[in-house]
Amino acid sequence: MSQDNKALMERWFEEVWNKRRAEAIREMVTEDLVVHGLSDAQGEAIKGVKEFDRFHSQFVNAFPNIQVKVEDLIAEGDKVAARCTVSAKHTGDALGFAPTHADVDFTGIAIVRIKDGKIVEAWNNFDFMKMNRQLGVI
Repeated sequence: MSQDNKALMERWFEEVWNKRRAEAIREMVTEDLVVHGLSDAQGEAIKGVKEFDRFHSQFVNAFPNIQVKVEDLIAEGDKVAARCTVSAKHTGDALGFAPTHADVDFTGIAIVRIKDGKIVEAWNNFDFMKMNRQLGVI
């Protein structure tokens, strides 16, 4: 089970983020997905695949060349933890402000819970403070 769960996590970052295949999201998550550490418009955890679709679309439109490198994967039971490095260039206006054309690089950790071969819940801790500093937002 751990190897299958690790493979799902590697596929998640490669397909959904590096290749920006939005259709792959539904292949890998449940409809009632909950994502902690990423926020909806009200500042709450993202709930449901449709809300995640909105987040994903916004982020890849802001950073169309995003690349996520999985540095480490640790799996135990129904959970997988991934330590990642993210790099991208801000060339889209989907974050609510004009493209800065700034390069960003930051790190993060994602932990997911998997049930029946799909991601049902995730906890994300990415250094968006560093990303926002690099964009000149703060």
